[in-house]
Amino acid sequence: MDDLQEGSVVKGIVTEIRSNEVIVDIGGKSEGTVSALEFDDIESLEVGNEIDVYIERLEDKYGNPIISHDKALQKKNWALIVENCEEGSILPGRVKGKVKGGLLVNIGVDAFLPASQIDTQSPINLDQYIGNTYEFKILKINQERKNIVISRRELIEDERQEKRKVLLGEIKVGDVRTGIVKNTTDYGAFVDIDGLDGLLHITDMSWGRVSHPSEVVRPGQEINVMVIGIDQEKERISLGLKQTVQNPWDNIERRYPVGSKIHGKVVNMVPYGAFVEVESGVEGLIHVTEMSWTKRINKPGEIVKIGQEIDAIVIEISKDEQKIALSLKQVDENPWEIVYRNYPVGARVRGKVRNMTAYGAFIELEDGIDGMVHISDMSWTRVIGNPNEFLKKGDEVDAIVLNIDQEQQRIALGIKQLVEDPWPGIQRRYKIGATVDGTVTRIVPYGAFVRLEDNLEGLVHISQISETRIDKVKSVLSVGQEVSARVIKVDPDDRRIGLSIKAAQYDDEAFAEEMKAFDKIRSSDELTSLYGMFSNIDESLAANDE
Repeated sequence: MDDLQEGSVVKGIVTEIRSNEVIVDIGGKSEGTVSALEFDDIESLEVGNEIDVYIERLEDKYGNPIISHDKALQKKNWALIVENCEEGSILPGRVKGKVKGGLLVNIGVDAFLPASQIDTQSPINLDQYIGNTYEFKILKINQERKNIVISRRELIEDERQEKRKVLLGEIKVGDVRTGIVKNTTDYGAFVDIDGLDGLLHITDMSWGRVSHPSEVVRPGQEINVMVIGIDQEKERISLGLKQTVQNPWDNIERRYPVGSKIHGKVVNMVPYGAFVEVESGVEGLIHVTEMSWTKRINKPGEIVKIGQEIDAIVIEISKDEQKIALSLKQVDENPWEIVYRNYPVGARVRGKVRNMTAYGAFIELEDGIDGMVHISDMSWTRVIGNPNEFLKKGDEVDAIVLNIDQEQQRIALGIKQLVEDPWPGIQRRYKIGATVDGTVTRIVPYGAFVRLEDNLEGLVHISQISETRIDKVKSVLSVGQEVSARVIKVDPDDRRIGLSIKAAQYDDEAFAEEMKAFDKIRSSDELTSLYGMFSNIDESLAANDE
C-alpha cells in the first residue's frame, strides 16, 4: 500500500471481466474498475493478465481506487513518441470518437485530427470513421500541452500525387476508366480516376438533351468514362460519358427513313417549333409550319405541350448536323388535296362568317377550311364599300364555290351568284328619261348613291343634284332621304345607272339639253365605273393586309 501513489503507473492483475468493465487488483484495500471501452481488443483479455493502470485517486467516497488503463498507456507512450517521433512522422492510429472540430485518434496517445485533415474534402458525416484504423502524419507536437495534431489528408494527397504521375504516364485518349464523381457544377462534373481529376463536361454526358449534370450523375457515384483529352502540363484530362456507348446518330437514316412514322415525346418548345425525343439521344424538330394543314399556328403551345406523346412523320434527316425534321400535320391526309372533291366549283355551300376584312369576309366551311367572299361578289345590285354593310361575324350564309387555288390554299366564294344577275335586262326596266323614286344610301364627294327597286343603286353626280352649284353634297342631301330622279345613263357592261335629281321636273326639250351636257363629262374620272373604282380600292387593301 505504501508504494501506491496518485499519479503513478502500477501493475495490476485482472480478476474479473464483465460486459462493460474490467476488475483489476492493484494490491490495495479494494479492487479498482476500468471501463471496457479503454481496451482496443477486450476479447483477447483474460483473467490473470497483468496490465498497467494509472492511479487517478487512491480512494473514492466508497473507498475504491479510481484507475485507468488508457491513461497509463498514454503516459507511457507519450515519452516514447516524443523520443522517437518528430513532425512529419507517420504512425497508425485508431479513431476513438468525435470532438469539437474533428476526431480524437489514438496513436499510442490521444491526438487531434481536424475535420479539414480527414480527407481531401471535409466529410459531412464523421461517424463513418469512428472505430477504423488509418495511417496519419504528425503535423505538430506541443510538449507543454501534451498535444499532438495529425493529418490523414496529407497522406492521401501524397498517395494521389504518386498515382497521378503514374497514371499520366500511361493513360491515353480513348481509354475507358472507372472513376468516382467528386462533385457537380452547372457546366459538368469532376471525376476522380485513381487520384487524377478529370472534367466531364455537360455536353459529353449524354447524346441527348441534359439541362443539368445532376440529371445524369451524382457525387459518390462510380461511373465508366472515356478519356477524350489529356493536358500533361496542367495534369488535367477531359472525360466523356456518352462516348462509352454507341452514337445513336449512327445509321440514323436506316432506322428512321424519310417518310416513316415515329412515336416520341415532346421535350422542349421554342418560338418556332417543338422538339420531340425519338429515342435517347435523338431529337427531332416539328416546325410550327408543320403542325397543321389548315390552322395558322403562332406558337407551338397551341397544338402540343411538354411531356405529350405524339406521332410524327420524318420529312428530312441531316446526320452530319444531327438534325431530324418532323411533321405533325403529315400524319393525317392534307384536306386541301381533297377539297376539289368536297367543294367542286359551282357547288352551293353553307358556312359561318368567321372573320371580316376591309375587302371581304371569310366563311368557315369546316374546321380549318375557309372560303373568302370578296365584296365584289356579295351583291349584283349594291355597291358595297365595307363588307360589314352586308354581313356580320357569326352569320350563317349560303354561297357558291367560284374558284379553288390548292397551292395557295384558297377558296373563292360568291353570294351574289346564288341569284340571277339582273343587269343583262336592265335596259328594259330602266329606260333613259324614266322617272324613278329611291332612298339615298351613301354620300361621297362626287355625288350620292340612291337605292332603287330590287336593291339596285344609281349614282346622282354632284352636277345633277341642283340647278345651282354645289360644293358639298351633304349640304343638300342626307342618308335616308327619299328622292325622285330621272334615268340619264344605263350601262349594263359597267353595271351602273346614272340619275339626275334636278332633271326630274324638266320637260323633254330641257331634258335633251341636259343629256347633251351630261354626255360631255360622263367619261371623266369622276364617273369611272363604280365596280372598277371599288375593285381598285379592294385590291390595294388586300395587298396591305397580306
